[in-house]
Amino acid sequence: MDYKTAGVDVQAGRAFIERIRSSVEATRRPEVIGGLGGFGGLIRLPTGLNKPLLVAGTDGVGTKLELAQQHQAHYGVGLDLVGMCVNDVITSGAEPLFFLDYIATGALSPEAMAQVVEGIAEGCLRSGCALLGGETAEMPGFYDPGCYDLAGFCVAVVEEDEMIDGRKIKPGNQIIGVASSGVHSNGFSLVRKVLALTEANKNTRFGCDNKPLIETLLTPTTLYGQLVKNLLEAKVPLHGMAHITGGGLPENLPRCCPKDLVAVIDPSSWTRPELFQWLQDAGQIPEHDLWHTFNLGVGFCLVVAEEAVSDVLQVCNEQALQAWPIGQVETASASTGERLRGLPS
Repeated sequence: MDYKTAGVDVQAGRAFIERIRSSVEATRRPEVIGGLGGFGGLIRLPTGLNKPLLVAGTDGVGTKLELAQQHQAHYGVGLDLVGMCVNDVITSGAEPLFFLDYIATGALSPEAMAQVVEGIAEGCLRSGCALLGGETAEMPGFYDPGCYDLAGFCVAVVEEDEMIDGRKIKPGNQIIGVASSGVHSNGFSLVRKVLALTEANKNTRFGCDNKPLIETLLTPTTLYGQLVKNLLEAKVPLHGMAHITGGGLPENLPRCCPKDLVAVIDPSSWTRPELFQWLQDAGQIPEHDLWHTFNLGVGFCLVVAEEAVSDVLQVCNEQALQAWPIGQVETASASTGERLRGLPS
């Protein structure tokens, strides 16, 4: 008996590394030292920073992976993985520096794994960070053949005096919602239950435009890093930012606001994408659960002074990202302790 008969193909692993080498090297930043293959990735801090703070974030793709693997959407979940990490760390105004990935699989499929890493590399390119390294673990018997799991880790840097942490948010500040590309990577345990209930498949279509359901659900997470970078370079004063992930607007928007303030949103200020209406109707999902599970079309929020709204909308438009003023910040009532107001009852 050898390692291959035990389920681990070392040669396939080496072929996989060679396949992804060019994709990884394309993400290289000037600060990176050395190349792929060391025991640890090396990178310098960017020059010109006086009091740099490192901002770290880690995440996965959740059970969207099961749907993606069923429909061979491997590249897309690579983008998702970067989005779930990068979109978190940029909320402090930080610049993504590097990304690491971890892939665990039952039996290595070099083609599928390469597509995942190529998606990760593309996400890093779009976010301006280096794919500094990663790990692929072949674990036969622990994962079924053909199945894999993903985790990502991102480190960003921000000047301490320029960090955005919500301290500048005041009553009267406006909340700008930036469009999502769909469900992103949250709520798929509920999505999959709805798909099973309706016996949906790759031929199922929905909405006025008769869109393919599965393909739409697997649309990768929007990456907001370039938007935030452009806003900061344009000197738009950002007071707070929120990545709308699991828990939707009710759980994520208050995270960027001081506790003595409340975010008041107007649900009619943007058009809810048809995909969420289909999920609600097909699964008979209560309105409360819909808001607390999905982003409902808003993937990222920016909190700015009223006079900065037009500048924000212009930069969003230049990046072909839909955005809308969706609410404002008010003084919270001490008696209720509410952090978000305006949701449908």
